[in-house]
Amino acid sequence: MGKKYGAVSFLQILAPELNDRLQDDFLDMESSLIVSMHIQSVDQVKAIKTVKRKITDLDRSKIEEQKKAVRAGYDMDINQIEIQRGLTTSSTAIFVPFTTQELFQNGKEALYYGINALSNNLIMVDRKLLKNPNGLILGTPGSGKSFSAKREIANCFLLTSDDVIICDPEAEYAPLVERLHGQVIKISPTSTNYINPMDLNLDYSDDESPLSLKSDFILSLCELIVGGKEGLQPVQKTIIDRCVRLVYQTYLNDPRPENMPILEDLYNLLREQEEKEAQYIATALEIYVTGSLNVFNHQSNVDINNRMVCYDIKELGKQLKKIGMLVVQDQVWNRVTINRAAHKSTRYYIDEMHLLLKEEQTA
Repeated sequence: MGKKYGAVSFLQILAPELNDRLQDDFLDMESSLIVSMHIQSVDQVKAIKTVKRKITDLDRSKIEEQKKAVRAGYDMDINQIEIQRGLTTSSTAIFVPFTTQELFQNGKEALYYGINALSNNLIMVDRKLLKNPNGLILGTPGSGKSFSAKREIANCFLLTSDDVIICDPEAEYAPLVERLHGQVIKISPTSTNYINPMDLNLDYSDDESPLSLKSDFILSLCELIVGGKEGLQPVQKTIIDRCVRLVYQTYLNDPRPENMPILEDLYNLLREQEEKEAQYIATALEIYVTGSLNVFNHQSNVDINNRMVCYDIKELGKQLKKIGMLVVQDQVWNRVTINRAAHKSTRYYIDEMHLLLKEEQTA
């Protein structure tokens, strides 16, 4: 059998003759060829000395050429000289077509995040493998921020086993959540979706007593309702803590859902206390118990343990904004803590995040 030989040609082009058009012509050729660029780096100190020496040489050459031009009767300003030079680092980078940084992870939980603007390759990322798993979706109005979040949520729902929680201040995620058989919780003074801020999860934390953590949350809640600029006084804190521990006794003895206390039970206990501070706290709580803002004085009637939960807070009025957001954040933190103990990931999406920054408590 005869042997086949491939032709190999070497064409040496020095840096001064190299331009982008020449390289472009090579890369556009239909025949198979390999274009190799051999670039020799120069030490920075040497390079600076070379450049300074070149500038001096150029100045000297320019003066001499100008003298010749004057002697020959030419105008010295129009005498242009072709100059050969080496390539600087930035110039070299232009000729290298592989300077884009790709972000493409092959993990089974890698999600689609768009297309690399330079190389047009897919960007596939598993947040859990990054240094920081958190992220922001930024863009001008109407550029598709919420759509990107919804696409990621759907992708995450199909490819991972993570729980997804959404804080939805514009009431726009409900259709997606409902199609994925998630739970939409509409929180407003007129809603029939109820979350009980007194809900206690006995698996809340391994490190601390669930009751101590719940007491801390209810203290924060009362501080919003009762406390002025100075917040709760020490005596008031002691009374609230005492009543919180008393109000859960029935549930702790027999942890059935119907034994879970509501705000009204705490209110009644405060009324029974002897201290006048207790009566003051109870009176401040009254509007949230028997008054017009009693949306948080009910047993929970929604599935807060659904894999996908959306808190629709669009119609949360000004009076309920702070307390409502505090309750939602407690629910979210509850879920995150329980999932963390079970080594399960939770994805929390907060749309229109800047709205939460308006209030100190929600921020």
